[in-house]
Amino acid sequence: MTAVIGAAVGALVLTGLVAGCASVPAPDASTGRPEVVSSAPAAAPSTATVAPPVRPAPAPSPLDGPAQWVRADFQDLPGWADDRSAELWPALLSGCSRPPAPWREFCARAALQPPDDDAAARRFLQAWLQPWRLQSARDGRTDGLATGYFEPQLDAVRERRPGFEVALHAPPADLASRRPHFSRQELDTLPAAQAALAGRELAWIQDPVDLMMLQIQGSGRLRWLDTDGRHRHERVAFAGHNAQAYRSPGRWLLDQGELRGDTVSWGAIRAWALKNPQRRQAMLWSNPRVVFFRLEPLPDPNQGPRGAQGVPLTPMRSVAVDPRAVPYGSPMWISTRDPLADRPLQRLVMAQDTGTAIVGPVRIDLFTGWGDEALVLASRLKEPLRAWVLWPRGQPLPVSGGPP
Repeated sequence: MTAVIGAAVGALVLTGLVAGCASVPAPDASTGRPEVVSSAPAAAPSTATVAPPVRPAPAPSPLDGPAQWVRADFQDLPGWADDRSAELWPALLSGCSRPPAPWREFCARAALQPPDDDAAARRFLQAWLQPWRLQSARDGRTDGLATGYFEPQLDAVRERRPGFEVALHAPPADLASRRPHFSRQELDTLPAAQAALAGRELAWIQDPVDLMMLQIQGSGRLRWLDTDGRHRHERVAFAGHNAQAYRSPGRWLLDQGELRGDTVSWGAIRAWALKNPQRRQAMLWSNPRVVFFRLEPLPDPNQGPRGAQGVPLTPMRSVAVDPRAVPYGSPMWISTRDPLADRPLQRLVMAQDTGTAIVGPVRIDLFTGWGDEALVLASRLKEPLRAWVLWPRGQPLPVSGGPP
């Protein structure tokens, strides 16, 4: 994300916890794509019966990437008729706030014609968009991987008190001049290192493992606890790090024989820390990298952080993709499984983010939201995936098209 949360927790199981994660700046969404604007129809099409005019598709304009798009039909999308398709509109219109050229006409129509119900949403999408199945350009494989990521939400107070004794810090004043800065262990033990953080406390939280999670994710939200029991939210955003090498706490636990490879998740790490308080500090110190934060307003607590497209993420409707395979702002249809409910997870989503672990043509990271429920789903989501891109009819393809 432009404040990218980082590689996702599902991917975190494999990379964030075991290998590390990184932020990705938002590119210009139109870079390298054809500047073609289709002429608008003479009259707005009814979402029920009238399709946009059919124009001959220009020759594809390939980008160097891992994906091949193969023309498909909406009847090929498993579960297409069962999704609550109108729920996509907030994420879709958010992505349309800065549409690249191929999307300008569609976005204008989507804003003017919000659907009354799910059936109307499907009719509109079917009228204006063409589905393309994602597959590997190298070997034609159509199967891939779906994982999940989330935004940590932590209870916090502004003044240290019993039960809230773990500090989130703003960058120390000497962060730029001391590179690398003090390690995690040094900040906990050396007087000179502790002096560098004195007065830089932004908030106090309950659990040092949660602080590690927040630092690996790169951003999150705080729920301030007031004395009268009311809550107020604020976002805590990445503001720098100590330039120490990242070392995975999950890898440390695996190397110590404390966890098995299929159990490296934040839930497993939290449970291990509760059972092994005498070794918790060693696990935390195994990662010398420390991330510092800044506080940002959260005017709408129902919106997620901004993704790499530069727009807020929508829970269960925004995904991170490999932008070489799927351009930001593209609607997609994904078919995977919900590991908690043990049933198909088939829905419309928007490609609005990326991450260092999200590489390949059939690869998505589903933004699950914030809080404990989102954490559980993100931690468990590691399922087979098939995916389709919905692209404006008559517009040049951004990657090579396969056979019709």
